[in-house]
Amino acid sequence: MEAFLLSTAIVAIAEMGDKTQLLALVLAARFRKPWPIVLGILAATLANHALAGAVGAWVTTFIGPEVLRWVLGACFIAMAVWMLIPDRLEEGETAAMSRWGVFGTTLIAFFLAEMGDKTQIATVVLAAKYNAYLWVVAGTTLGMMLANAPVVWLGERITRLVPLRIVHLVSAAIFLVLGVLALWAPGAGVLA
Repeated sequence: MEAFLLSTAIVAIAEMGDKTQLLALVLAARFRKPWPIVLGILAATLANHALAGAVGAWVTTFIGPEVLRWVLGACFIAMAVWMLIPDRLEEGETAAMSRWGVFGTTLIAFFLAEMGDKTQIATVVLAAKYNAYLWVVAGTTLGMMLANAPVVWLGERITRLVPLRIVHLVSAAIFLVLGVLALWAPGAGVLA
């Protein structure tokens, strides 16, 4: 259960102001059909995070626990730094794919935007840390939905209420603490 709850919290926080959250806002403004967009986000996230979780679980089969601890610590600290760099949505990323419909456009755009993204990397790291593949994937997927579904329904009103700089600083601090705990307190509760 710890893997699920931590995965949900980390990804929900890390997703705030992320490129895929901006994509959700653009898709909502463009299509104005929230259900197909939300379902497309869910399907894309499940596929993307299932692959990322599999990579994380696979890594543990050939990296020993001591090396894994250092890799995870470094990854969490790198994620903290990455959180301080705001994402921007490239103009070409929202190009028309009308032949796929709202659901298909969302599915494809979200899946591609999530490749190599902070939350995908976090999913790999969390799956490597915990021996709970399904719980990690379920948690990271729920975290994505908690961050993106409200954006689809509430649109830009939500972006005016949430100070993204503060969210980025808080999520960077969380990743930094997790990284420090992994490196210098390997027996600590959250990373045990």
